[in-house]
Amino acid sequence: MALKKEPEKHVNHERWLVSYADFITLLFAVFVVLYAMGQSDKKKVEEVVAAIQQSFGMATAGATAPKVNVITSSAISAIPTLKPEIKSTPMAKPRSGQTKTRAEEKDFRQIKSAVDAYLTKQGAQSKVTLEITRRGLIVSLKEAGFFNSGQAAIKPEAYELVNTIAEVMSQYNNPLRLEGHTDNVPINTSQFPSNWELSTARATTGLKYLLRNYDIDPNKISATGYAEFRPIADNGTAEGRAKNRRVDLVMLSGDAERGEP
Repeated sequence: MALKKEPEKHVNHERWLVSYADFITLLFAVFVVLYAMGQSDKKKVEEVVAAIQQSFGMATAGATAPKVNVITSSAISAIPTLKPEIKSTPMAKPRSGQTKTRAEEKDFRQIKSAVDAYLTKQGAQSKVTLEITRRGLIVSLKEAGFFNSGQAAIKPEAYELVNTIAEVMSQYNNPLRLEGHTDNVPINTSQFPSNWELSTARATTGLKYLLRNYDIDPNKISATGYAEFRPIADNGTAEGRAKNRRVDLVMLSGDAERGEP
């Protein structure tokens, strides 16, 4: 007797839905876990911030920790390797005994290039000139940019330039000389009977400011006044007299230091 043939099974064309549902379920579980981990880390960070604030007496009762800002990689910039950094405010005095190096001719060129670039950016080329000579690096601060006529106090608006130059030069241990100069027009006031007093007072004002705000060895800095007797231009013209009214900040080279008392 012939066996009864079983009817053919109907082909299920929707079996892929089972696999798809499993995949969606697993994907959902992954995102749930990631979200939970993220919330846990955020809570821990906020707890750490709150603990730090409380230890410094910054937190108040019932206060919640502030939101933590995350720094992205795009906000991180490279640290410059150039030693003469340019800043506009006085830096805090480094700890005494910090090792400094002596600036040589290549360093003078580097400092001059950095300061010149800053002056160009600020549009202050007419206020300061830099020159490298056998004595070292000479930075001339012109009267018009730093002092009122017949006065020895530094203009408040000039401190940014002074700080920029001083911060660069104070990173080295070369001796510094502040040298005051005037034109040949006589002065006779109760404060400054002659150009000798005026030129010396301006140099001394700069010296005191540097010692007060920067880590400079008092044994390696001095101030002097030359009045009108070391001109760099002709006193017969207004332009020449303007160039002669200046305070030179000189960073001495090794040869110049050995040749000076």
